[in-house]
Amino acid sequence: MLLRKKIPFSYIFKKVRKELLYVLMIGLVVYYITTVFRNVIPEMPLGIPAFLGTAISVILSFKLNQSYDRWWEARKIWGNIVNESRSFVLQLQSFVSGSSRDDIKKIAFRHIAWCYSLSKSLRDKDGAQGLEEFLDADEIVQISKHRNRHLAILQLNTMHIARLRDEDKLNIFSHVQINNTLVNFSNAMGMAERIKTTVFPVTYRYFLHLSIYLFLITLSISLRDIESYFEIPLLLVISAAFFLLEKTASHMENPFSNLPTDTAMTTICTTIETNIKQLLNEDAIPSVAEQETFYIL
Repeated sequence: MLLRKKIPFSYIFKKVRKELLYVLMIGLVVYYITTVFRNVIPEMPLGIPAFLGTAISVILSFKLNQSYDRWWEARKIWGNIVNESRSFVLQLQSFVSGSSRDDIKKIAFRHIAWCYSLSKSLRDKDGAQGLEEFLDADEIVQISKHRNRHLAILQLNTMHIARLRDEDKLNIFSHVQINNTLVNFSNAMGMAERIKTTVFPVTYRYFLHLSIYLFLITLSISLRDIESYFEIPLLLVISAAFFLLEKTASHMENPFSNLPTDTAMTTICTTIETNIKQLLNEDAIPSVAEQETFYIL
């Protein structure tokens, strides 16, 4: 997730350098052709590239809106996970018998592991790695047998809470309330997985890039009476604006792809870990590291 810090120019340039190289080549070729075959190629009214530019702006606006909706939905999902995680521990402390503090701690730590495992899986990493602090060795072996590691962790907590109900350490009404919270975790997990596995149509991007290049060609032909030292930089500046907007939309449509524009799942998981450990009066609280970059993950 981007922070309120200055974004380095090098980061911006790297996003569009390939496209700008293509634009430079197109601009030089079109300028050469329109100069050599000046009497053959008819004049092109500025209204044609202006119409194409307007159409591209509308298409870009649509893609930006759709991409932002996906990004914002992902952020709301993880915001809901934070709220439900706090409520989950408070429910355990309120409903479970006071003599079962070890059970509460075990379930709470297992839930922290679930958060980290979900975030790792959404970023195409092994959801069972780095969980030794929160899970027993046999539990790590058990969840490693599952393809969906975070679902396996959620199952362990569900079965543990069911045992507390069987041992009369949790009454049926409290069990139902906690079970509703677990269902909310499962729903949030499913919604995040839906965003991850639903791909934005790739052809949309190809057609958009083709439209931008066509717009630049027609604009270059319309500006053939302008000197090249002014026309080429103008094409580069205009194309850079279009391509940067398109890149922004492309990054936001994949909020779990380990990019600076991603949902800050690692930071959110650390916040959840901190909140839960403080509710349990634990001493080993994660430290808050100062951010030197312009984004957090």
